[in-house]
Amino acid sequence: MGLKDQVRGIIPDHALCHLSDHFDVIGDIAVLTLSPLLKGYERTIAQAIISRRRTIKTVLNKISRLNGCNRTACYEILAGNDTVTTHHEYEFAYELDVSAVFFNPRLASERKRVTDQVQSGERVLIPFCGVGPFAIPAASRGARIIAVEKNPEAYRWLMRNVQLNGVEDLVTPLQGDAFDTSLLPVHSFDRVIIPTPYGMDTIFDVLAPRVKPGGTIHFTTFKNRNQADALAGEFTLKGFEVVVQRRCGNVAPSVSRWVFDLVK
Repeated sequence: MGLKDQVRGIIPDHALCHLSDHFDVIGDIAVLTLSPLLKGYERTIAQAIISRRRTIKTVLNKISRLNGCNRTACYEILAGNDTVTTHHEYEFAYELDVSAVFFNPRLASERKRVTDQVQSGERVLIPFCGVGPFAIPAASRGARIIAVEKNPEAYRWLMRNVQLNGVEDLVTPLQGDAFDTSLLPVHSFDRVIIPTPYGMDTIFDVLAPRVKPGGTIHFTTFKNRNQADALAGEFTLKGFEVVVQRRCGNVAPSVSRWVFDLVK
């Protein structure tokens, strides 16, 4: 039974048509984005989720888009009282505060696709690393990781998660701006994984020189189809072979998240 069916008859049809069955689950927290037309029914919806999914302890309503360099949103607590949780993704665990850091559970399969390509002994750079969902699986494969994160809260959870998952000997966390390459303790890398925040595509040209010949960049960007195809051509002109170009979810009308695997 979907969420709409659960509250059908409780919420009138004129409001119910604005409710989606879809929501994100991060650990034991459900994250909704409710229409303003559902005002007054928020807690009814939250209780419906908790009654159906007993593993959910907190329900949040996202009331603003991601903003600022920390990529965080504002939330309204509809049920429960704790925004700190432990999220399990494949065999790894991530502790985080949903209200203070960026974490997208819908990208789990993409993170696995990328990190499954990491080879033991590689030196890997991960800017915008967040709480560690790329860094930790990559390190578990025997690579040496430099993980850069600017948000102090995300950096704090990153250090906690590195220890929690037992990869502290393989991950070097750095707090700072990913664009500041003077932070990096080594000059070149076998692989760079760039989960690029919206509007920060210039990071590619900053970090591309740090990739060894024959090395790989995994690059994320937000484009429409024509823009993505044009970007693939630009990568080729810059000396990279486009091995993978794939759409990884819509983020706005006609705008999708695109991921590229590029070999130098």
